Amino acid sequence: MKQLVNISVPVPEEILLSLRTETNEFASQMKTLTALKLCEERKLSIGQSAALAGMDEADFIKFLGQNKVSIFGSASDITEDFLNA
Repeated sequence: MKQLVNISVPVPEEILLSLRTETNEFASQMKTLTALKLCEERKLSIGQSAALAGMDEADFIKFLGQNKVSIFGSASDITEDFLNA
């Protein structure tokens, strides 16, 4: 079983009020958007990012597509991978 670490992030209450969201929903959105960004920057794999977001990989890949994040990287990344193969 994977060990989980809890991280506490202070958020001003006015932010939650402005967004009209509950604490749990906001925390979930933070995890999902952080996973998206870390995957986009290639700091985490798709599997790691999906786990952080609390999704399975297929759903996370769909989420990436909905947010216009390619799972293939940029054209230069693909070219570089091809040349290094």
